[in-house]
Amino acid sequence: MPHTVDQILQARWVIPVEPNGVALEHHAVALAGDTIVEVLPISAARDKYTNARRVDLPGHALIPGLVNAHTHNPMTLMRGLADDLPLMTWLQQHIWPAEARVMGPEFVRDGVELAIAEMLRGGTTCCNENYFFPDVQAATYLRHGFRAVVGLPFIEFPSAWAKSRDEYFDKNLAVHDEFKGEKLVSTSLAPHAPYTVADESFARIRVLSDQLDVPVHLHLHETAQEVEDSRKQHGVRPFARMQALGLVDERLIAVHMTQMTDAEIAACARAGVSVVHCPESNLKLASGFCPAAKLRGAGVNLAIGTDGCASNNDLDMFGELRTAALLAKGVANDASAFDAAFALRAATLNGAHALGLGDRIGSIEPGKQADLVAVNLAVLETQPLYNAVSQLVYATGRHQVSDVWIAGVRKVENGALCAIDTDALRDKASAWRARIMAT
Repeated sequence: MPHTVDQILQARWVIPVEPNGVALEHHAVALAGDTIVEVLPISAARDKYTNARRVDLPGHALIPGLVNAHTHNPMTLMRGLADDLPLMTWLQQHIWPAEARVMGPEFVRDGVELAIAEMLRGGTTCCNENYFFPDVQAATYLRHGFRAVVGLPFIEFPSAWAKSRDEYFDKNLAVHDEFKGEKLVSTSLAPHAPYTVADESFARIRVLSDQLDVPVHLHLHETAQEVEDSRKQHGVRPFARMQALGLVDERLIAVHMTQMTDAEIAACARAGVSVVHCPESNLKLASGFCPAAKLRGAGVNLAIGTDGCASNNDLDMFGELRTAALLAKGVANDASAFDAAFALRAATLNGAHALGLGDRIGSIEPGKQADLVAVNLAVLETQPLYNAVSQLVYATGRHQVSDVWIAGVRKVENGALCAIDTDALRDKASAWRARIMAT
Protein backbone atom coordinates (compact mmCIF):
# COMPACT_ATOMS: atom_id res chain seq x y z
CA MET A 1 0.00 0.00 0.00
CA PRO A 2 1.40 3.44 -0.90
CA HIS A 3 2.50 5.68 1.96
CA THR A 4 1.20 8.78 0.16
CA VAL A 5 -2.04 9.43 -1.68
CA ASP A 6 -3.19 12.15 -4.08
CA GLN A 7 -6.72 12.81 -2.83
CA ILE A 8 -8.81 12.27 0.26
CA LEU A 9 -12.59 12.38 -0.24
CA GLN A 10 -14.22 13.06 3.13
CA ALA A 11 -17.93 12.29 3.25
CA ARG A 12 -20.79 12.18 5.74
CA TRP A 13 -21.41 8.64 4.53
CA VAL A 14 -19.36 6.24 2.44
CA ILE A 15 -21.56 3.51 0.99
CA PRO A 16 -19.15 0.90 -0.37
CA VAL A 17 -21.85 -1.56 -1.66
CA GLU A 18 -19.54 -4.36 -0.59
CA PRO A 19 -20.27 -5.26 2.22
CA ASN A 20 -23.93 -5.05 1.25
CA GLY A 21 -26.14 -2.37 2.80
CA VAL A 22 -23.38 -0.74 4.85
CA ALA A 23 -23.24 3.04 5.32
CA LEU A 24 -20.00 4.16 6.96
CA GLU A 25 -20.50 7.46 8.78
CA HIS A 26 -17.85 10.18 8.70
CA HIS A 27 -15.51 8.17 6.52
CA ALA A 28 -12.96 9.01 3.84
CA VAL A 29 -11.74 7.35 0.67
CA ALA A 30 -8.03 7.71 -0.06
CA LEU A 31 -6.98 7.75 -3.73
CA ALA A 32 -3.61 7.29 -5.40
CA GLY A 33 -3.93 8.19 -9.05
CA ASP A 34 -6.78 6.16 -10.50
CA THR A 35 -6.94 3.66 -7.62
CA ILE A 36 -8.72 3.43 -4.28
CA VAL A 37 -6.10 2.91 -1.59
CA GLU A 38 -8.11 2.80 1.62
CA VAL A 39 -11.48 3.47 3.23
CA LEU A 40 -11.10 4.76 6.78
CA PRO A 41 -12.57 7.21 9.31
CA ILE A 42 -12.03 10.87 8.47
CA SER A 43 -10.10 11.42 11.70
CA ALA A 44 -7.70 8.59 10.86
CA ALA A 45 -7.26 9.87 7.29
CA ARG A 46 -6.28 13.30 8.58
CA ASP A 47 -3.57 11.81 10.75
CA LYS A 48 -2.30 9.28 8.22
CA TYR A 49 -2.30 11.29 4.99
CA THR A 50 -1.22 14.79 5.95
CA ASN A 51 -0.19 16.07 2.51
CA ALA A 52 -3.07 14.85 0.35
CA ARG A 53 -5.52 17.18 -1.35
CA ARG A 54 -8.86 16.97 0.46
CA VAL A 55 -12.40 17.22 -0.83
CA ASP A 56 -14.98 17.84 1.87
CA LEU A 57 -18.44 16.37 1.30
CA PRO A 58 -20.10 17.13 4.65
CA GLY A 59 -23.71 16.33 3.77
CA HIS A 60 -23.04 13.78 1.07
CA ALA A 61 -23.10 10.08 0.44
CA LEU A 62 -20.12 8.82 -1.54
CA ILE A 63 -21.11 5.81 -3.64
CA PRO A 64 -19.56 3.79 -6.48
CA GLY A 65 -20.29 5.20 -9.91
CA LEU A 66 -23.54 3.87 -11.33
CA VAL A 67 -23.26 1.30 -14.12
CA ASN A 68 -25.84 1.62 -16.89
CA ALA A 69 -25.80 -1.97 -18.14
CA HIS A 70 -27.78 -1.41 -21.36
CA THR A 71 -27.78 1.73 -23.51
CA HIS A 72 -28.08 2.93 -27.10
CA ASN A 73 -26.49 6.29 -26.41
CA PRO A 74 -26.37 7.81 -29.91
CA MET A 75 -30.17 7.64 -29.71
CA THR A 76 -30.19 10.58 -27.30
CA LEU A 77 -30.68 12.52 -30.55
CA MET A 78 -33.99 10.68 -31.06
CA ARG A 79 -35.33 11.42 -27.59
CA GLY A 80 -39.11 11.76 -27.88
CA LEU A 81 -39.17 11.16 -31.64
CA ALA A 82 -41.86 8.45 -31.56
CA ASP A 83 -43.54 8.03 -28.20
CA ASP A 84 -46.51 5.97 -26.99
CA LEU A 85 -46.15 3.12 -29.48
CA PRO A 86 -45.65 -0.65 -29.08
CA LEU A 87 -42.14 -1.98 -29.65
CA MET A 88 -42.33 -3.33 -33.19
CA THR A 89 -44.38 -0.39 -34.50
CA TRP A 90 -41.97 2.03 -32.82
CA LEU A 91 -38.94 0.17 -34.19
CA GLN A 92 -40.01 -0.77 -37.71
CA GLN A 93 -42.11 2.25 -38.69
CA HIS A 94 -40.26 5.07 -36.93
CA ILE A 95 -36.80 4.35 -35.49
CA TRP A 96 -35.27 2.21 -38.24
CA PRO A 97 -36.46 4.56 -41.04
CA ALA A 98 -35.13 7.61 -39.17
CA GLU A 99 -31.79 5.89 -38.58
CA ALA A 100 -31.55 4.98 -42.26
CA ARG A 101 -31.85 8.68 -43.13
CA VAL A 102 -29.37 10.22 -40.69
CA MET A 103 -27.09 7.58 -39.20
CA GLY A 104 -23.39 8.15 -39.70
CA PRO A 105 -20.20 8.91 -37.76
CA GLU A 106 -21.21 12.48 -36.89
CA PHE A 107 -24.63 11.42 -35.62
CA VAL A 108 -23.05 8.75 -33.41
CA ARG A 109 -20.34 11.09 -32.09
CA ASP A 110 -22.76 13.89 -31.22
CA GLY A 111 -25.29 11.53 -29.66
CA VAL A 112 -22.64 9.88 -27.49
CA GLU A 113 -21.31 13.26 -26.34
CA LEU A 114 -24.79 14.36 -25.30
CA ALA A 115 -25.26 11.06 -23.47
CA ILE A 116 -21.92 11.37 -21.65
CA ALA A 117 -22.93 14.75 -20.30
CA GLU A 118 -26.31 13.47 -19.17
CA MET A 119 -24.87 10.35 -17.57
CA LEU A 120 -22.16 12.24 -15.69
CA ARG A 121 -24.67 14.75 -14.33
CA GLY A 122 -26.72 11.80 -13.09
CA GLY A 123 -23.88 9.87 -11.43
CA THR A 124 -23.31 7.21 -14.12
CA THR A 125 -19.64 6.48 -14.75
CA CYS A 126 -19.84 3.36 -16.93
CA CYS A 127 -22.19 2.15 -19.66
CA ASN A 128 -22.73 -0.94 -21.77
CA GLU A 129 -23.23 0.40 -25.28
CA ASN A 130 -25.09 -1.18 -28.19
CA TYR A 131 -25.22 0.72 -31.50
CA PHE A 132 -23.60 1.19 -34.89
CA PHE A 133 -20.21 2.79 -35.63
CA PRO A 134 -18.53 1.30 -32.56
CA ASP A 135 -15.22 2.82 -33.67
CA VAL A 136 -16.66 6.32 -33.32
CA GLN A 137 -18.31 5.43 -30.03
CA ALA A 138 -15.09 4.08 -28.53
CA ALA A 139 -13.05 7.08 -29.68
CA THR A 140 -15.64 9.47 -28.23
CA TYR A 141 -15.77 7.73 -24.86
CA LEU A 142 -11.97 7.73 -24.68
CA ARG A 143 -11.73 11.41 -25.60
CA HIS A 144 -14.04 12.27 -22.70
CA GLY A 145 -12.45 9.83 -20.25
CA PHE A 146 -15.70 7.90 -19.79
CA ARG A 147 -15.74 4.18 -19.03
CA ALA A 148 -17.67 2.08 -21.55
CA VAL A 149 -18.09 -1.40 -22.93
CA VAL A 150 -18.78 -0.79 -26.61
CA GLY A 151 -20.92 -3.36 -28.39
CA LEU A 152 -19.84 -4.59 -31.82
CA PRO A 153 -23.17 -4.72 -33.70
CA PHE A 154 -24.47 -7.64 -35.75
CA ILE A 155 -27.74 -7.64 -37.67
CA GLU A 156 -28.86 -9.41 -40.85
CA PHE A 157 -29.67 -6.36 -42.92
CA PRO A 158 -27.47 -3.64 -44.43
CA SER A 159 -26.85 -0.46 -42.43
CA ALA A 160 -24.65 2.59 -42.70
CA TRP A 161 -22.06 0.61 -40.72
CA ALA A 162 -21.91 -2.56 -42.85
CA LYS A 163 -23.64 -4.04 -45.88
CA SER A 164 -23.17 -7.78 -45.42
CA ARG A 165 -22.66 -10.41 -42.76
CA ASP A 166 -18.96 -10.73 -43.58
CA GLU A 167 -18.48 -6.97 -43.50
CA TYR A 168 -20.06 -6.78 -40.04
CA PHE A 169 -17.64 -9.40 -38.75
CA ASP A 170 -14.58 -7.90 -40.48
CA LYS A 171 -15.23 -4.33 -39.36
CA ASN A 172 -16.23 -5.30 -35.83
CA LEU A 173 -13.12 -7.40 -35.31
CA ALA A 174 -10.99 -4.50 -36.54
CA VAL A 175 -12.60 -2.26 -33.89
CA HIS A 176 -11.95 -4.87 -31.20
CA ASP A 177 -8.29 -5.03 -32.20
CA GLU A 178 -7.97 -1.23 -32.36
CA PHE A 179 -9.15 -0.67 -28.80
CA LYS A 180 -7.82 -3.83 -27.18
CA GLY A 181 -5.91 -3.01 -24.01
CA GLU A 182 -7.49 0.39 -23.39
CA LYS A 183 -8.10 1.06 -19.70
CA LEU A 184 -11.47 2.78 -20.01
CA VAL A 185 -12.96 1.20 -23.14
CA SER A 186 -13.49 -2.47 -23.92
CA THR A 187 -15.75 -4.33 -26.34
CA SER A 188 -18.54 -6.87 -26.39
CA LEU A 189 -20.23 -8.76 -29.21
CA ALA A 190 -23.67 -7.24 -29.72
CA PRO A 191 -26.03 -9.24 -31.93
CA HIS A 192 -29.24 -7.22 -31.97
CA ALA A 193 -31.85 -9.90 -31.16
CA PRO A 194 -32.87 -13.45 -32.08
CA TYR A 195 -35.40 -12.11 -34.58
CA THR A 196 -32.80 -10.05 -36.49
CA VAL A 197 -29.77 -12.40 -36.36
CA ALA A 198 -29.46 -15.79 -38.08
CA ASP A 199 -28.12 -19.03 -36.62
CA GLU A 200 -25.00 -18.84 -38.79
CA SER A 201 -24.09 -15.45 -37.33
CA PHE A 202 -24.82 -16.60 -33.79
CA ALA A 203 -22.55 -19.62 -34.29
CA ARG A 204 -19.68 -17.37 -35.39
CA ILE A 205 -20.36 -15.01 -32.48
CA ARG A 206 -20.19 -17.87 -29.98
CA VAL A 207 -16.78 -18.93 -31.31
CA LEU A 208 -15.50 -15.35 -31.17
CA SER A 209 -16.79 -14.88 -27.62
CA ASP A 210 -14.79 -17.92 -26.56
CA GLN A 211 -11.68 -16.91 -28.48
CA LEU A 212 -11.64 -13.27 -27.42
CA ASP A 213 -13.11 -13.80 -23.93
CA VAL A 214 -15.64 -10.99 -24.37
CA PRO A 215 -19.33 -10.78 -23.40
CA VAL A 216 -22.30 -11.23 -25.73
CA HIS A 217 -24.78 -8.37 -25.30
CA LEU A 218 -28.22 -9.45 -26.59
CA HIS A 219 -31.84 -8.28 -26.46
CA LEU A 220 -33.70 -11.45 -25.44
CA HIS A 221 -37.31 -12.28 -24.55
CA GLU A 222 -38.24 -8.61 -24.67
CA THR A 223 -41.88 -9.20 -25.67
CA ALA A 224 -44.45 -11.98 -25.80
CA GLN A 225 -44.69 -11.46 -29.57
CA GLU A 226 -40.97 -12.20 -29.94
CA VAL A 227 -41.45 -15.50 -28.14
CA GLU A 228 -44.51 -16.47 -30.18
CA ASP A 229 -42.82 -15.58 -33.49
CA SER A 230 -39.84 -17.74 -32.53
CA ARG A 231 -42.12 -20.68 -31.83
CA LYS A 232 -43.62 -20.34 -35.30
CA GLN A 233 -40.33 -19.84 -37.13
CA HIS A 234 -37.93 -22.03 -35.16
CA GLY A 235 -40.20 -24.34 -33.19
CA VAL A 236 -38.75 -23.22 -29.85
CA ARG A 237 -38.64 -20.17 -27.61
CA PRO A 238 -35.72 -17.78 -28.26
CA PHE A 239 -33.95 -18.79 -25.03
CA ALA A 240 -34.01 -22.47 -26.06
CA ARG A 241 -32.62 -21.49 -29.45
CA MET A 242 -29.75 -19.62 -27.76
CA GLN A 243 -29.12 -22.68 -25.58
CA ALA A 244 -28.91 -24.92 -28.64
CA LEU A 245 -26.45 -22.49 -30.23
CA GLY A 246 -24.22 -22.56 -27.13
CA LEU A 247 -24.71 -18.93 -26.17
CA VAL A 248 -26.24 -19.42 -22.73
CA ASP A 249 -23.18 -19.14 -20.51
CA GLU A 250 -21.41 -16.78 -18.11
CA ARG A 251 -20.56 -14.34 -20.94
CA LEU A 252 -24.19 -13.74 -21.93
CA ILE A 253 -25.69 -10.36 -21.01
CA ALA A 254 -29.40 -10.97 -21.61
CA VAL A 255 -31.34 -7.71 -21.81
CA HIS A 256 -35.02 -7.25 -20.88
CA MET A 257 -36.09 -10.89 -20.26
CA THR A 258 -39.72 -10.01 -19.58
CA GLN A 259 -40.98 -13.43 -20.71
CA MET A 260 -39.35 -16.02 -18.45
CA THR A 261 -40.42 -19.46 -17.26
CA ASP A 262 -39.18 -20.86 -13.97
CA ALA A 263 -37.10 -23.39 -15.92
CA GLU A 264 -35.45 -20.61 -17.93
CA ILE A 265 -34.68 -18.68 -14.75
CA ALA A 266 -33.06 -21.78 -13.24
CA ALA A 267 -31.06 -22.32 -16.44
CA CYS A 268 -29.76 -18.73 -16.28
CA ALA A 269 -28.64 -19.27 -12.70
CA ARG A 270 -26.84 -22.54 -13.55
CA ALA A 271 -25.09 -21.03 -16.57
CA GLY A 272 -24.04 -17.78 -14.89
CA VAL A 273 -26.03 -15.56 -17.26
CA SER A 274 -26.39 -11.88 -16.31
CA VAL A 275 -29.81 -10.31 -16.86
CA VAL A 276 -30.21 -6.56 -17.42
CA HIS A 277 -33.52 -5.18 -16.19
CA CYS A 278 -34.76 -2.07 -18.06
CA PRO A 279 -38.02 -1.39 -16.24
CA GLU A 280 -38.92 2.05 -17.56
CA SER A 281 -38.39 1.15 -21.22
CA ASN A 282 -40.38 -2.07 -20.74
CA LEU A 283 -43.19 -0.14 -19.07
CA LYS A 284 -43.26 2.58 -21.71
CA LEU A 285 -43.34 0.11 -24.60
CA ALA A 286 -45.73 -2.22 -22.73
CA SER A 287 -43.26 -5.06 -23.28
CA GLY A 288 -43.93 -6.87 -20.02
CA PHE A 289 -42.42 -7.28 -16.58
CA CYS A 290 -39.02 -8.81 -15.92
CA PRO A 291 -39.44 -11.28 -13.02
CA ALA A 292 -36.72 -9.51 -11.03
CA ALA A 293 -37.56 -11.01 -7.64
CA LYS A 294 -37.56 -14.56 -9.05
CA LEU A 295 -34.25 -13.95 -10.80
CA ARG A 296 -32.74 -12.59 -7.61
CA GLY A 297 -34.10 -15.49 -5.60
CA ALA A 298 -32.57 -17.97 -8.03
CA GLY A 299 -29.17 -16.33 -7.72
CA VAL A 300 -29.03 -14.77 -11.19
CA ASN A 301 -26.80 -11.71 -11.45
CA LEU A 302 -29.33 -8.92 -12.03
CA ALA A 303 -28.16 -5.53 -13.34
CA ILE A 304 -30.06 -2.38 -14.35
CA GLY A 305 -30.08 -0.39 -17.58
CA THR A 306 -32.00 2.55 -18.95
CA ASP A 307 -32.19 1.38 -22.58
CA GLY A 308 -31.95 4.19 -25.13
CA CYS A 309 -33.42 7.67 -24.90
CA ALA A 310 -35.73 6.95 -27.83
CA SER A 311 -37.67 4.48 -25.67
CA ASN A 312 -37.15 5.58 -22.08
CA ASN A 313 -36.66 8.75 -22.54
CA ASP A 314 -33.70 9.48 -20.28
CA LEU A 315 -30.46 8.06 -18.91
CA ASP A 316 -31.44 8.60 -15.28
CA MET A 317 -30.12 5.64 -13.30
CA PHE A 318 -31.47 6.96 -10.00
CA GLY A 319 -34.94 6.95 -11.48
CA GLU A 320 -34.33 3.53 -13.03
CA LEU A 321 -33.17 1.82 -9.85
CA ARG A 322 -36.12 3.24 -7.93
CA THR A 323 -38.55 2.03 -10.61
CA ALA A 324 -36.87 -1.36 -10.60
CA ALA A 325 -37.31 -1.71 -6.86
CA LEU A 326 -40.93 -0.59 -6.82
CA LEU A 327 -41.97 -2.62 -9.85
CA ALA A 328 -40.37 -5.80 -8.50
CA LYS A 329 -42.33 -5.45 -5.27
CA GLY A 330 -45.60 -5.08 -7.18
CA VAL A 331 -44.93 -7.98 -9.55
CA ALA A 332 -43.85 -10.29 -6.71
CA ASN A 333 -46.56 -9.01 -4.33
CA ASP A 334 -43.80 -8.79 -1.74
CA ALA A 335 -42.61 -5.48 -0.26
CA SER A 336 -39.24 -7.01 0.64
CA ALA A 337 -38.59 -8.58 -2.75
CA PHE A 338 -36.19 -5.90 -4.02
CA ASP A 339 -34.87 -3.90 -1.06
CA ALA A 340 -32.96 -0.63 -1.30
CA ALA A 341 -29.52 -2.14 -0.71
CA PHE A 342 -30.08 -4.66 -3.48
CA ALA A 343 -31.33 -1.96 -5.85
CA LEU A 344 -28.13 0.03 -5.34
CA ARG A 345 -26.06 -3.12 -5.76
CA ALA A 346 -27.86 -3.99 -9.00
CA ALA A 347 -27.03 -0.51 -10.34
CA THR A 348 -23.35 -0.74 -9.38
CA LEU A 349 -21.55 -3.99 -8.55
CA ASN A 350 -23.95 -6.34 -10.34
CA GLY A 351 -23.70 -4.21 -13.46
CA ALA A 352 -19.92 -4.33 -13.21
CA HIS A 353 -20.00 -8.12 -12.90
CA ALA A 354 -22.29 -8.38 -15.94
CA LEU A 355 -19.78 -6.41 -18.01
CA GLY A 356 -16.80 -8.45 -16.81
CA LEU A 357 -15.53 -5.49 -14.77
CA GLY A 358 -16.45 -6.64 -11.28
CA ASP A 359 -12.82 -6.83 -10.20
CA ARG A 360 -12.24 -3.20 -11.26
CA ILE A 361 -15.36 -1.14 -10.49
CA GLY A 362 -18.79 -1.29 -8.84
CA SER A 363 -17.79 -1.01 -5.18
CA ILE A 364 -15.55 1.15 -3.01
CA GLU A 365 -12.75 -1.24 -2.10
CA PRO A 366 -8.96 -0.93 -1.99
CA GLY A 367 -7.37 -1.77 -5.31
CA LYS A 368 -10.39 -0.89 -7.40
CA GLN A 369 -10.65 2.00 -9.84
CA ALA A 370 -11.73 5.30 -8.33
CA ASP A 371 -15.10 5.63 -10.10
CA LEU A 372 -16.99 7.56 -7.43
CA VAL A 373 -20.07 9.74 -7.08
CA ALA A 374 -20.98 12.22 -4.35
CA VAL A 375 -24.70 12.72 -3.76
CA ASN A 376 -25.89 15.67 -1.68
CA LEU A 377 -28.37 14.30 0.86
CA ALA A 378 -28.52 17.55 2.84
CA VAL A 379 -31.14 19.10 0.55
CA LEU A 380 -34.73 19.48 1.72
CA GLU A 381 -36.02 16.69 -0.52
CA THR A 382 -34.06 14.09 1.44
CA GLN A 383 -34.78 15.38 4.95
CA PRO A 384 -35.10 14.00 7.55
CA LEU A 385 -32.68 11.17 6.95
CA TYR A 386 -32.97 7.90 8.86
CA ASN A 387 -31.25 5.50 6.46
CA ALA A 388 -28.82 6.76 3.84
CA VAL A 389 -29.15 3.72 1.54
CA SER A 390 -32.95 3.84 1.53
CA GLN A 391 -32.88 7.59 0.95
CA LEU A 392 -30.65 7.16 -2.09
CA VAL A 393 -33.09 4.70 -3.67
CA TYR A 394 -36.50 6.03 -2.73
CA ALA A 395 -36.08 9.81 -2.33
CA THR A 396 -33.01 10.98 -4.25
CA GLY A 397 -33.03 12.61 -7.68
CA ARG A 398 -30.15 12.79 -10.12
CA HIS A 399 -30.01 16.58 -9.63
CA GLN A 400 -28.48 15.86 -6.21
CA VAL A 401 -25.29 14.51 -7.77
CA SER A 402 -22.62 17.07 -6.93
CA ASP A 403 -19.29 15.48 -7.85
CA VAL A 404 -18.14 12.61 -10.05
CA TRP A 405 -14.77 10.94 -10.57
CA ILE A 406 -13.79 8.34 -13.18
CA ALA A 407 -10.46 6.61 -12.59
CA GLY A 408 -9.65 9.35 -10.09
CA VAL A 409 -10.25 12.21 -12.54
CA ARG A 410 -12.94 14.69 -11.56
CA LYS A 411 -15.68 14.91 -14.18
CA VAL A 412 -18.29 16.91 -12.23
CA GLU A 413 -17.40 19.50 -9.60
CA ASN A 414 -20.05 21.12 -7.40
CA GLY A 415 -22.71 20.17 -9.93
CA ALA A 416 -20.89 21.53 -12.99
CA LEU A 417 -19.47 19.41 -15.79
CA CYS A 418 -15.72 19.66 -16.17
CA ALA A 419 -14.32 20.25 -19.68
CA ILE A 420 -17.66 19.82 -21.50
CA ASP A 421 -19.22 22.71 -23.42
CA THR A 422 -22.91 22.36 -22.65
CA ASP A 423 -23.93 25.20 -24.98
CA ALA A 424 -22.23 23.43 -27.89
CA LEU A 425 -24.02 20.18 -27.03
CA ARG A 426 -27.36 21.99 -26.97
CA ASP A 427 -26.69 23.59 -30.35
CA LYS A 428 -25.74 20.26 -31.91
CA ALA A 429 -28.85 18.58 -30.54
CA SER A 430 -31.03 21.34 -32.00
CA ALA A 431 -29.33 20.98 -35.37
CA TRP A 432 -29.96 17.24 -35.42
CA ARG A 433 -33.60 17.79 -34.49
CA ALA A 434 -34.01 20.10 -37.45
CA ARG A 435 -32.33 17.63 -39.77
CA ILE A 436 -34.37 14.65 -38.58
CA MET A 437 -37.66 16.55 -38.79
CA ALA A 438 -36.80 17.79 -42.29
CA THR A 439 -36.31 14.26 -43.59
